[in-house]
Amino acid sequence: MTTPLQQKARYIMLGGFLGAGKTTAVGALANHLVQQGLRVGLITNDQGSELVDTAMLRARGFQTEEITGGCFCCRFGTLADAARKLSAATRPDVFIAEPVGSCTDLVATVTYPLRRLYGDAFTVAPLSVLVDPVRAERLFGFAEGGKFSDKVAYIYRKQLEEADLLVITKTDTLDASRLERLRARLAEECPHAEVLAVSVRAGTGVAEWFEKIISSEQQARATMAVDYELYAEGEALLGWLNATIQLAGEPAFDSKMVLKSFASEIQHLLAARVGEIAHLKMTLSPDTGLGDIAAISLVRSDFIPELSLTLDAPVSSGQLILNCRAEAAPEEIRDVVRAAVANLNIGGVTAQLEHLEYFRPGKPEPTHRDNVPV
Repeated sequence: MTTPLQQKARYIMLGGFLGAGKTTAVGALANHLVQQGLRVGLITNDQGSELVDTAMLRARGFQTEEITGGCFCCRFGTLADAARKLSAATRPDVFIAEPVGSCTDLVATVTYPLRRLYGDAFTVAPLSVLVDPVRAERLFGFAEGGKFSDKVAYIYRKQLEEADLLVITKTDTLDASRLERLRARLAEECPHAEVLAVSVRAGTGVAEWFEKIISSEQQARATMAVDYELYAEGEALLGWLNATIQLAGEPAFDSKMVLKSFASEIQHLLAARVGEIAHLKMTLSPDTGLGDIAAISLVRSDFIPELSLTLDAPVSSGQLILNCRAEAAPEEIRDVVRAAVANLNIGGVTAQLEHLEYFRPGKPEPTHRDNVPV
């Protein structure tokens, strides 16, 4: 494997829409780099606090800083501060940043300013944008099923447009003909980008992708045009909810059964009241133990909640972190989560809602936006 010269730290950003598999990919890339003998620092990002992504990455032992209250573009100074904190703690050779899944225009507002202001400290990898294949098939009219309204889809398409590398994820769920059709359409829509196909779960295509973002640098091209009014209207259609819930059981409970049941109940209640689910994800951290957690995720309204991390031993009590993003009024999502907490009745498990925040993202106002001409 070719690794970059380490006089400068490498900055890698993995973008993509909500539910595309960014956190899974970040963890896999970080583990790969650690195995190469490199020090890695991770930076997660969200509009709110109490992030499932941060809990999952820290549970795997990665040094992780969290930027909340806005996307990287609007919190550029905080992004630089997070990098400095990680540098002071572990002096990473590589920083991996995971932006908010509803954020676009990252090249003009993050990577170009980063190179301009901190080019003596960082080399910047090509921007990878991860693509959930089923979500993309529905966007392009290849398949039926739930999809977002046109204004939300505008953000999705802009994410594709600015990518240096378009990475089709979860390819273990596709047959060869579906994958080839999607690759061809993405190449047609975004001729400047290289289209890759990977399955992090199966390990296919991952080595080629990682080699590209480790050993090559982002090349400057004309700044993408973005209608910030339409961008803001699209983000405002998405409801955001973050919650922490204390679970307890007597006797101790099976975390897999409880997480599946709880996620399915939220999915059922949301389906009856709101639009398309972008991402529902939860982690359960036992109050006693060695830091292991359980995690479950739902990436579409008509999908099945999937466990990604499990706990073998029964749990007597623990904290559940819940993040939900859907095209819906945040008050509707709030009411659903409250009802699901109140309705939880599995083998004597009790649930106490401790923290709840729900909102629509505000209009993006980038700290910097570098305009690179054609």
